[in-house]
Amino acid sequence: QVQLVESGGGLVQAGGSLRLSCAASGSIFSINAMGWYRQAPGKQRELVAAITSGGSTNYADSVKGRFTISRDNAKNTVYLQMNSLKPEETAVYYCNARSATACGIGDCWGQGTQVTVSS
Repeated sequence: QVQLVESGGGLVQAGGSLRLSCAASGSIFSINAMGWYRQAPGKQRELVAAITSGGSTNYADSVKGRFTISRDNAKNTVYLQMNSLKPEETAVYYCNARSATACGIGDCWGQGTQVTVSS
């Protein structure tokens, strides 16, 4: 099993920055990729950014150039640097890990951290 713990959410003004962290523990050897998703009230959860075990990254078009996903393998931690935040990006941000053996239907999830961007 994989356990994920997010931190770093909070309240920020439009145009500001936040850095989210996700620490993974458990069967970390089985993780193929990690990423960040977000879910706003009344909307479905959507992918924000992801990074594979090989280091390839993917971003939602809406965050390209502003968000950066990175990892520290020694610390089993993934980060999401969010710059120039917009009010419409207010949501609960969830850390995700993909593992065929340690996660139900292939994905493990953290508890989420609230990000609120004020206008």
